[in-house]
Amino acid sequence: MQNERPLLQVEHLRQYFNKEKFHAVDDISFSISKGEVLGLVGESGCGKTTTGRSIIKLYDITGGRIYFDGNLINEGTFDYRQEIARARLEGRTEDEIEQRKLLAQAKERIRKRKVQGRYETGIQMIFQDPVSSLDPRMTVREIIAEGLVIQGIKNEQEITRKVSEVLARVGLRSEYADRYPHEFSGGQRQRIGIARAIIMNPKLIIADEPVSALDVSIKAQVINLLNELRTSMGLTVLFIAHDLSVVKYFSDRIAVMYYGKIVECAPSQELFEHPLHPYTKSLLSAIPLPDPDYEKHRTRIIYDSSSAHDYSTDKPETHFITPEHSVYCNSAEFELYKKELNLQ
Repeated sequence: MQNERPLLQVEHLRQYFNKEKFHAVDDISFSISKGEVLGLVGESGCGKTTTGRSIIKLYDITGGRIYFDGNLINEGTFDYRQEIARARLEGRTEDEIEQRKLLAQAKERIRKRKVQGRYETGIQMIFQDPVSSLDPRMTVREIIAEGLVIQGIKNEQEITRKVSEVLARVGLRSEYADRYPHEFSGGQRQRIGIARAIIMNPKLIIADEPVSALDVSIKAQVINLLNELRTSMGLTVLFIAHDLSVVKYFSDRIAVMYYGKIVECAPSQELFEHPLHPYTKSLLSAIPLPDPDYEKHRTRIIYDSSSAHDYSTDKPETHFITPEHSVYCNSAEFELYKKELNLQ
C-alpha cells in the first residue's frame, strides 16, 4: 500500500478565518492510501472538522494543495504581496526576481483553479449531527437521491431502485423512503446520512464524528456498519473523532491534532504503545477503562504547551522518528524521542 500513489494527498493546508487572525488549520500535511482509515483526533476546536470541510471544498482554503486520486482538486488563494510581507517578517531576501516568481506562481495557480476547481463527487461526507444535516422538508427519498439528480439522472424508476438498494444496505426498510427525518431516531437518521453518502459510490468518505451524538449501543451498530461498508465497497475513510477507543478500533493510522497542527501521526497500535508527544500522552491518559482498580490509580497527564516546550530559539517542525511515525517537535526533542524508542 505504501508503494501506491495516495488516494488523498494534503500538502501544507492552511485555513484561516477572521481576516487570517484565527488559524483554524495551520500548515498540516498528510496522505491516505486507498482502502486505509486515517483517524483524526483531538479536543474540540482543534481544527478536525475544519480540515474535513476544507478537503471537501465547503471552505475556500487559505493555502496549500489537496490532491485526490492524483488530481489537484483544491488550492489556496495566493497573494504574492502577502507572501512578500511574510518574507520580510521572516527575514528572507526580497528582490525583483523573487517578486516576479511569486507573481507567476499566483497566475498559474489561478489558471489551474479555473480548470481543476470542480466539486469532486468521489469524496462524500457524513456529518456529525444527524438532525441538522438532513433537510426536514424533504423526504428520505429526496434526501438520498439528491446527488443522483444533481448528476443528471432523471429516470424515476432507476432513482427509486437505487434508493431502495442503499436503504437496505444501511439496514433500513425501503418503505422508509416516503417518510421525513423527524420520524426517525438518531441512529436511523445517521444511517440515512450514510446512505446519502454511499449512493454516489465514492472512493473516499469523510466521517465527521458520526457517532458522537448517539447512544453507546447505537454507536456500536453504526461503527460496525461503517466497517462492513468499508470492506464491501473498498472505501477509504478519514475518520474524525475525539473518542480514542473508537478510533483505535476503526483506524489503521491515527493523526493527533492540537490547535491547528498535527503533532503526531503513527499506526494505531504504535501510537497507543509508544506515544511521544506530550499532548498525545495527555489524551491517552484520559481514556477510562472498565476496571475499578485501574481507575482508582489512573493518573491524568495534564498538557500545558507553554511549559512543555521551549521553542524560543529551536523552532519545531515535523520530524519522522520512523518512516510511519512522525512528531511535531524541535531538534532537541527529536533526539530525546529517538532515545525514548532506543533508536540511537
